[in-house]
Amino acid sequence: MVELSFTAEQEQFRQEARAWLRANVPTEPRPEGGPEMVRFDRDWQRRQYDAGWAGISWPTEYGGRGLSLVEQLIWFEEYALAGGPKLGLNLIGLSHAGPTLIACASEEQKRRYLPAILRGDAFWCQGFSEPDAGSDLGSLRTSARIEGDELVVNGQKVWTGYAQYADHQELLVRTSTDGPKYDGISWVVCDMNTPGIEVRPIRTMEGGTHFCEVFYHDVRIPLANVVGGLGRGWRVAMANLGFERATALTAAQLDLAETVRELVAAARGRPGRRGGSLLTDDDVVRRRLALASARVAGLRALTYGTVSRLLRDPVPGPEGSMVRLYFTRLVQEVQRLGVDLLGPAAATYTTRDRRGRSWAREYLLSFKETISGGTKDIQRNTIARRVLGLPKGAA
Repeated sequence: MVELSFTAEQEQFRQEARAWLRANVPTEPRPEGGPEMVRFDRDWQRRQYDAGWAGISWPTEYGGRGLSLVEQLIWFEEYALAGGPKLGLNLIGLSHAGPTLIACASEEQKRRYLPAILRGDAFWCQGFSEPDAGSDLGSLRTSARIEGDELVVNGQKVWTGYAQYADHQELLVRTSTDGPKYDGISWVVCDMNTPGIEVRPIRTMEGGTHFCEVFYHDVRIPLANVVGGLGRGWRVAMANLGFERATALTAAQLDLAETVRELVAAARGRPGRRGGSLLTDDDVVRRRLALASARVAGLRALTYGTVSRLLRDPVPGPEGSMVRLYFTRLVQEVQRLGVDLLGPAAATYTTRDRRGRSWAREYLLSFKETISGGTKDIQRNTIARRVLGLPKGAA
């Protein structure tokens, strides 16, 4: 049940956020890579922090504002409306690692890592997937043996976003092979500047190098960097994935609604395929646009439902898989619709949020959505077993 409404104070917060964003959202496109992208993301995060708009719902003792998730939702709504830049290099720290540390880390670990995330001083990446352990993380093989007060890590991770720019990594390693496979996993903070780490960027089909392979050769990590206890990383990882599948995409979910509105506006001003008429005079086009608009309205309701539940329980549950599955498929549908309607112009038509990417490039990027964070099939299995309580199917 969704129990979410806005008080007068929260509406005032909305007006303040809207005014600040209108005056401060960067007008230049976000660079796609290199030192310019690092500088852009760091400076934009620091500008938000200095003005008191970073970590809206994070505790004040770690640099946040200590407000509720409702104010965080309002901020995301206004951010999307203003066409704010994607979180980019700050995504993992703000949406995955930070919330996981707040929920599971020691006080010393929180004070050490959280303020730096909010200031934009430290970028994070995620070291979960491996060549033979993507959807089945319990099968991971990257090992960590204990030597004194250190872990010595060897192995490989893959599909690690922005690893070449990251300062820290949320890393899953196997610290024991005794007992059930989930019992021997530990969640650790890895300093990406540690000797023995090799990062190899992967060029994807749209031309970017967002993803990387990461190799670990006798990488030494202090035992003090283990979060949640040695061999108890699966519980931390489940909280981590809960944030990734439920709340990490809140800003992107709300941004998608603005993207659909932009597409409707673009269709209204473009000639149809039959000469003389507009695209929106075509019944098929109008039906597809209306359906996309209705589905993003449904996504907004799911987002509100997630926030409503988190007001009662701050750690997301398996219901996040429903939101992620719906969202990722809808992203692909909207990007495909844009390419269909814009035709050859999709190669040069840039999106509203000043990223500078063509719609065609966004379409190519959308193919990863139903794979990253757990494939669409994994999400369905999670929904079936952990939400609906259905029995596990026969092998």
